[in-house]
Amino acid sequence: MRKLSIILVIMLLPATLLISSFKEPSTSVNKLNPPNEFETLLSFLEANRDFINTDAAPALIPADEVKKNFKNPKYHIIDIRTATWFEYGHIKNAANVQPADLLNHFQNSITPSEYDKIVLICYSGQSAAYYTSLLRIAGYDNVYSMNWGMSSWRVDFAENSWLKNTSDDFNGKLETTSNEKAAKGAAPAISTGKNEGEAILTARLEKAFATPYKESIVKSTAVFEQPADYYIIDYNGADRYAIGHIPQAVQYAPNGSLSSTTDLLTIPTDKRVLVYGPTGQETAYVVAYLNVLGYNAGNLAYGANSFMHKTLKDNNWEAFTKKDVNMFPVIE
Repeated sequence: MRKLSIILVIMLLPATLLISSFKEPSTSVNKLNPPNEFETLLSFLEANRDFINTDAAPALIPADEVKKNFKNPKYHIIDIRTATWFEYGHIKNAANVQPADLLNHFQNSITPSEYDKIVLICYSGQSAAYYTSLLRIAGYDNVYSMNWGMSSWRVDFAENSWLKNTSDDFNGKLETTSNEKAAKGAAPAISTGKNEGEAILTARLEKAFATPYKESIVKSTAVFEQPADYYIIDYNGADRYAIGHIPQAVQYAPNGSLSSTTDLLTIPTDKRVLVYGPTGQETAYVVAYLNVLGYNAGNLAYGANSFMHKTLKDNNWEAFTKKDVNMFPVIE
């Protein structure tokens, strides 16, 4: 009887190994080829964090509101400029947090839900807008960026930023004819190795915060010299687009055109995407969203203020002027 049992075990062992060999490749394939991450991430964002396609974007707050509330315990002010500029002059009670450390600051240093508003501040408002967008995408819907950055707080900050970067250098090269959007095509390829929307988002956000905002900046000179190098998105209403836009630019309507049911998939994945609006602040929000989704998106520095400032001013379209500069106190 004992010999019979041993014989049966020996006979069954190859069959067991054969079954195991069939199961193993299936597990490996699943690990190497997870579900389409872009679709999973986009579905999660549109169901839970669709901030960019609502009227809540951009989440800008004026300097005078910040001044009125810098002693308010329900307001948390975060200055993301370098330590040198922070020491030169900053708003009272502001915390100096570098962009790469923002997510950790929110997760481990503060309790974000305790505040009515958390305000990010930079030099011009553009990088603060970019990181505010990332934080909104992360689920912190009480985060705002200060309009015009420290340029609206005191004139010496403005002279180093906005006042020296507004121009009409390319006003004579604008185009008024309409350009068609690209046909809907392939989505960006994302490969985090995650299967769930929130896990994919976490990985994408970690990468975004670790990447300096300067890598998203494109200057107007580069665009006007080689517009064909970019898929240019004019993120304005049709009326503004018709008055004049960068050659080859395509108009996308704010607060609704970047969803799966509208025009998101008309944005190509094989070309650098340049987004611009009047100030570069509103489009910094958009660029952050597109980069999280896997697009290669860049923001036009200082927006249309950098090449058609007079037109913006004449039409009362978010042109930065000395009227936007206050003389508020700073801690030096």
